[in-house]
Amino acid sequence: MSENSSVKLQLNFMTQEKTSKKVAIIGLGNIGKIVAANLVKGKRPVIVAGRDLSKAQELAGKLGSLAQPMEVSAAIREADIIVLAVWFTTIKEFLNKYAAELQGKIIVDPSNPIAPDDKGGFKKIIGEKESAGSILSALLPENAKFAKAFGTLSAASLESAAFQKPEAAVLFYATDDTSINADIEQLIRDNGFEPVRVGGIDQSIRVEVFGDLHEFGALGKTVTLAEAKEKV
Repeated sequence: MSENSSVKLQLNFMTQEKTSKKVAIIGLGNIGKIVAANLVKGKRPVIVAGRDLSKAQELAGKLGSLAQPMEVSAAIREADIIVLAVWFTTIKEFLNKYAAELQGKIIVDPSNPIAPDDKGGFKKIIGEKESAGSILSALLPENAKFAKAFGTLSAASLESAAFQKPEAAVLFYATDDTSINADIEQLIRDNGFEPVRVGGIDQSIRVEVFGDLHEFGALGKTVTLAEAKEKV
């Protein structure tokens, strides 16, 4: 490799590092912890935050120097991308409570609008033809951008299938704003998965529980890119 080529590669790498958007995971349940751990494994710095700062500090201590604990309001201010790893109903309240702080941010919604039924399973808590993505996207703060992602797999699969080889497992996502495609896809790759966009938010029902592209829907499993292309 020539000296000029080496310099160009180094500059490209430095540029990628500088332009990589800061990510905050809000919510320290199963999904939040796994997404944060995957990002650290993928060498992506992450801010972790929740109602209890001490729990965020404990998680960051386990994940290492790439994880930084913060209070929720500070995490929102500091980050460019906010992953709301909390319940669907909590996100509705969150968007209202932090409307000012969330202006201009990229908001990622992994939620599924479900609750336990009386048969040991789960049921939708919104209309059969409604999606959490469509409902939440209508509540966005000013200039905020929205993507549905990280909710198509169970917590167990989100952990076990990350960085799968030789073929990566797929995570589907949906967004109306194609200007954030690259950000969401990089975030998914840094989590150890191959991103596949299914379309706009009107398609988000497909990647939520019981949807045809969800592990707990018609899909029934994790899939590789080749398998995903047959489904989308």
